[in-house]
Amino acid sequence: MKQTIRLEQFEHAEIRTALAKMNRGIERETLRITSEGQLATTMHPAALGATLTHPLITTDYAEALMEFITPVSTSIPTTLAQLRDVHRFSYKHIGEEYLWPLSMPCYLNDTSDIRLAQFGKSHVGTMKTVYRQGLTHRYGAVMQTISGVHFNWSVSDELWPLLAAEDGRENNADYRSERYFGLIRNFKRWAWVIPYLFGASPVLCKSFLKHSSADLNFHELSSGMVYVPHATSLRMSDLGYTNKEQAALKITYNSLDDYVAGLRRAVFTRSEQFANIGVQDGDNWQQLNANILQIENEFYSPIRPKRVTESGETPTQALERAGIQYIEVRALDVNPFTAVGISAEQMRFLDLFLLYCLFTDSPELNIECQQATEKNVNKIVLRGREPGLTLTDEAGEHSVQDRLAHLFAELAKIADVLEDEATEYHSALQTFAPAITDPEATFSAKLFRMYEEASKMFQHVGMRLAVEYRDALKNSEFEYYSESDFQKMAAESLAEQAEIEAKDTGSFGDFLTAYFQRALDKKKRA
Repeated sequence: MKQTIRLEQFEHAEIRTALAKMNRGIERETLRITSEGQLATTMHPAALGATLTHPLITTDYAEALMEFITPVSTSIPTTLAQLRDVHRFSYKHIGEEYLWPLSMPCYLNDTSDIRLAQFGKSHVGTMKTVYRQGLTHRYGAVMQTISGVHFNWSVSDELWPLLAAEDGRENNADYRSERYFGLIRNFKRWAWVIPYLFGASPVLCKSFLKHSSADLNFHELSSGMVYVPHATSLRMSDLGYTNKEQAALKITYNSLDDYVAGLRRAVFTRSEQFANIGVQDGDNWQQLNANILQIENEFYSPIRPKRVTESGETPTQALERAGIQYIEVRALDVNPFTAVGISAEQMRFLDLFLLYCLFTDSPELNIECQQATEKNVNKIVLRGREPGLTLTDEAGEHSVQDRLAHLFAELAKIADVLEDEATEYHSALQTFAPAITDPEATFSAKLFRMYEEASKMFQHVGMRLAVEYRDALKNSEFEYYSESDFQKMAAESLAEQAEIEAKDTGSFGDFLTAYFQRALDKKKRA
């Protein structure tokens, strides 16, 4: 299947205008580390605000694993300015610590150094921490210290009635969800492109392997580092987040109803493996439940359909209520060549890539074809820079080079119609085009060469970049927010958390029972 874009829809001036108003948001994860390059064991600084309720600054799995979130914006420069400001404010309040600039973690001494993220004493805050305790028992603490970048994206509301009219459809939640699921299926077909171009974790600290059972073809560099030849993204390999019982669920992306039913089934299907952990040990909670997934967020996928939830809703209930609002790309490693983990050029490439996925035909993917796309991703993750590598998909077997050449040609057509920013989009394509024929132009190859050079001089790449980025951001001015803006957000988040805690009634066990009872309820489509 050789996919081509539905170019006829781009001929309409209104559609071209609406296309340019894409919505974006970034979630960037980063570990706090000491000046010795080890994981910080300090708690999340109170001056940054409450992680339960702060709109921009929270934690992911561990106290040391910070997560920075930007609001929805239609401007790439604005989003990056907001992200830089969040980093600046955080640097002011983490003392002599640094932010780790890589996806794979720094030196890990003992798992006791990894402190579970705390979200206060409310039931909802306790649920977040118990969920993370469950992840620890299920997958191990070390795996949870791996960082990534999530790219949240949607087309403008103005575009949908225009596309619906072109397709002879009513502009409603069902139509928008169908189109977004078409995008997701095409993303799955092409998902390998992301780790090929932007994978940036070909190397990791040997200390990580003490806590991992992954059987990969590791070679040693000096300075305590190991690598897999030709790998692009060890973060996305079996070293990362894997759950064989999840794979057996065979969750597909052919319809909203099927997707929701699959996820909900996973949350309410008992796992014999995880049941052995136990749910409670006396008063201590080991996990939220003994099912294949504790909650829907545990389901790993490189892309997710999303909608902002209302109070008390699960993610699938929000989707049932009003359909897909945006999609979340989760396949991005932290970009080590920029202080904030992602660049404007990457964001523009992703714009083009996601528009391509939206505007090309997208037949249903049965589970066998979907699993074939996942095999392609795994091949690129572990062998992406291997000379002569081929991939097999619905179009047959082709070289990586041929598939990339076809894709970039199609993306250039989309760049042509993004009138006001066409130059920037073509420039982004030109930035990454050398990697079509030369795997040494990829992020992973560039980073690996840095490690090779550094090892000869007994230097550490991650620490050198951490110092460089910290100094650059600490010594520069706020661009979008101000110090007082952040102080206000911190104070408001603390007050909001205290209000939530004051309203709690009953036991945590009762709260959890009620949560899962509500999670079974089906929402009627708006």
